[in-house]
Amino acid sequence: MNREMPTEDVFRAIHPTRIDGCLEIVSHLRRDARGRFVKTFHAEWFRNHGLQTEFVEQYYSSSARRVLRGLHFQKPPAQHVKLVYCVDGEVLDAIVDLRPGSSTYGRHILVPLSAERANMLYLPGGVAHGFYVLSDMATLVYSVSSVYDSVCDAGIHWASAGIDWPDKDPIVSERDAKLPSMAQLGDIFRGLDS
Repeated sequence: MNREMPTEDVFRAIHPTRIDGCLEIVSHLRRDARGRFVKTFHAEWFRNHGLQTEFVEQYYSSSARRVLRGLHFQKPPAQHVKLVYCVDGEVLDAIVDLRPGSSTYGRHILVPLSAERANMLYLPGGVAHGFYVLSDMATLVYSVSSVYDSVCDAGIHWASAGIDWPDKDPIVSERDAKLPSMAQLGDIFRGLDS
């Protein structure tokens, strides 16, 4: 017997954000005495909404309160679509549009992601991504549509995109502290739009 939900009921909601091509997807949170259960991907539903369905790598990070990771991306030709969700704790997720051809170029958004909200972000190629940890610990999962390429691995400094972070002196890696500013980036994503 097929117990799968019809594809229109797979996720509770899909919301466009203020960044072209970036979507917030809200899952159904099923909770009982054992804990919680959340669906994070359904290929047919993603296809029906015109979204990427082939993710070739998946990672997770665990971070303590006040840690800020980012703002990261992969340069062409290894840019990727990314699906990000928080399986434990809470973060303030940040996305910056780096695509000169996009109507939202240069803009950023902040979206709280948490296990309790059961929400995730679908990020198009050509955006920078980072997050700040609000809870004691947080675990984020990232699914990406291209394989990690150290030559194309890049980022912009967390304080250079006009984001009003909740902490002016967060805990950052040595690498992230030395990333170039957004102004130094140039137009490496020219030709990518929403």
